[in-house]
Amino acid sequence: MRRIIDAHCHIYPDGISRRAVDAVDRFYDGLPSDHYDGKVETLLRIGRESGVTHFVVHSVATRPEQVRSINQFIARSVKDAEGAFIGMGTMHPDSTDQEHDFRELMDMGLHGVKLHPDIQQFCADDPRVMPIYAMCEEAGCPVCVHTGDYRYDYSNPGRIVKILKAFPRLKMIGAHFGGWSVWEDAVRVLPDYPNLMVDTSSSFYWLEQQRAKEIIRAYGPERVMYGTDYPLWPMKPEIDALLAMGLTEDEYERIFWKNAAELFGLNLEGEDDSHE
Repeated sequence: MRRIIDAHCHIYPDGISRRAVDAVDRFYDGLPSDHYDGKVETLLRIGRESGVTHFVVHSVATRPEQVRSINQFIARSVKDAEGAFIGMGTMHPDSTDQEHDFRELMDMGLHGVKLHPDIQQFCADDPRVMPIYAMCEEAGCPVCVHTGDYRYDYSNPGRIVKILKAFPRLKMIGAHFGGWSVWEDAVRVLPDYPNLMVDTSSSFYWLEQQRAKEIIRAYGPERVMYGTDYPLWPMKPEIDALLAMGLTEDEYERIFWKNAAELFGLNLEGEDDSHE
């Protein structure tokens, strides 16, 4: 059976999960798919049903005062999942002590930082955010950034290029093939920067199969990771969409798990691939 890491999952505490998912749905003016409830147990269950073995999990602080509690929740969830979760922390550009927030999330054992400029409402290349990229670059840990939205200019490709140029050793993940809803703008400029990886999340519904395959080849399969954007999309159809592209087995191995394992420093080579 194929090993799979879902490199893009949002999780929420049970008490607020439904409200959180509904808020995301409203932000995108209603998504064209029934979504899950955002709970940890649901992610693990549908992962087992779909053959997914590991999950990169995170959440986003819309206010600076949420940073610590969200990171504590992610860290607890990682511990409780007994090896199935790779956690990323949240940060906020308006925090009064970004260095403390970063040290704390690293001390919690989290593997990097997730930022969502469009929901957090800051420009991805705003000077207030630059210290976060600098800390991630220095620590050698990834930063996953939501990229792209035709309605706004918080995280569109031109801003991402400025970050990649300023921090050439930064391990950046550009979510949604580097530019949700502005994929063509993204693929024109972002493949030129080798310090950028992308994930496939929230893209297959809109992209024709052949175009999605061309975008994968433009970045190179060694820079693409499978991801669903849980809880927003059914997991198995996202896997099937990728499998239908007719990539090579080596390309599938890299996209489904090896790229993410290498990026996050996971040693999965000797693990049992069964999903019992």
